[in-house]
Amino acid sequence: MIPRLRFSLLGHPVRHSVSPAMCTAAFASLGMPHVYTAIDVPSESGLGRIVDDLRTGMLAGCNVTLPFKRSVLELADRCADSAAEVGAANVLAREPDGRVVAHNTDAEALAQELGAAWAARALPGAPRQRQRAAIIGGGGAALAALVACRRLGFQLVFMTSRSWANTELVYDAPTARLARELGALTAPWPHSDDTAPTGKLTQALRLQWGELVAGADCVIQATSAGMKGGDPGEDLTGVVPWEKLPDHALAYDLVYNPTETPFLRAAKERGLDAMGGLGMLVRQAALSIHLWTGQTPPLEPMRKAAEDALAAGAARGGARR
Repeated sequence: MIPRLRFSLLGHPVRHSVSPAMCTAAFASLGMPHVYTAIDVPSESGLGRIVDDLRTGMLAGCNVTLPFKRSVLELADRCADSAAEVGAANVLAREPDGRVVAHNTDAEALAQELGAAWAARALPGAPRQRQRAAIIGGGGAALAALVACRRLGFQLVFMTSRSWANTELVYDAPTARLARELGALTAPWPHSDDTAPTGKLTQALRLQWGELVAGADCVIQATSAGMKGGDPGEDLTGVVPWEKLPDHALAYDLVYNPTETPFLRAAKERGLDAMGGLGMLVRQAALSIHLWTGQTPPLEPMRKAAEDALAAGAARGGARR
């Protein structure tokens, strides 16, 4: 008989997460009696106590979401290559000796999702249009997107973040430095703050961002902007020169709730293919379950469970993951 194990999602807030429904469906499809719950963790001190529960075996594994994907690395006993490369973790797994290992399945999940999207839209004999990618964001999700783009063979990847207000911050910010180490070209946030002084170099790099993105084959929105219950996301759409993007460009928003964000709406108005982040969410969960159990669940029941949970949350007026 398979023992009943407990798995959890850690983050804040997580009240309206679809992960419990999605992972419960995954375990059912594998014939496993395991339980998956969401634990709201308001502080990093609380996060440390739960990681200790994982070491003792009270928990068998955890997913990690905002705002702890980077800070959880310091609490783990070891970082797998996937987490060390990205500088963020979304999975904690327990080894037989009780050691906690941090993993990242976000990058591989996005690479799989984008790869499938390109395969579905490929034309016989057509050249692979996967040369340039632009990423909006500077956190753990954005770094995972950068790694995914590199795995897919993008030659040039450009990144900008709202926290990179000028050239000094682009140079000093830890995430910007890591992005450059991973091969990205980093630029200050294109929208200037009129009340803050900026040098000519900062202004020039802001203008350069628009020129670089104009030829992008893929634009990825990797912030929480547009997420239900979060920042509206309307201002963020202005950093993309939509009218200059090539017709074949793909717009991907890591936000999955709501199903249409301001970013996706702007892309569709331009006539571009646009995808939300639900597919990535499902794939990263399947990869997480494989790390915990050695088994790979089918994606279809997981996606349906997630869609049903989103629909139920919308009917209740639910907020966010």
